[in-house]
Amino acid sequence: MSKFESAYKTIGEVVKIIGLKSKRGGTPPTHTIRYWEKEFKQIKPKVLNGNRRYYDKKNIDLIKKVHFLLKDQGMTIKGVKKILNNVDTLKLDVNLNKSIKTYDIKSKLVKISNIIRNLKD
Repeated sequence: MSKFESAYKTIGEVVKIIGLKSKRGGTPPTHTIRYWEKEFKQIKPKVLNGNRRYYDKKNIDLIKKVHFLLKDQGMTIKGVKKILNNVDTLKLDVNLNKSIKTYDIKSKLVKISNIIRNLKD
């Protein structure tokens, strides 16, 4: 792991890392991360002068997992809390999440190509 990867990240950098997008396309939705901090006690950033939050790799991985479960898998906050409170599931690999995303994208592409083929006929 390089020094850059192990460095603490600001809340704005975390938003960019996980790819959170604002619905209106304006400022990055840092409020979402702050809300998740309140809901999921496992997310504990380091808060320094001026109430600035700094996240280590462990917290960023946890936020990625919350984002994946809420946004990509469509789970509820209550459901994600149950998963995070179960010690065994904290060991879920981010690569597994990536492979699930890849499978979802592939299945959506197949559906779209079938629709296009049907429209051409």
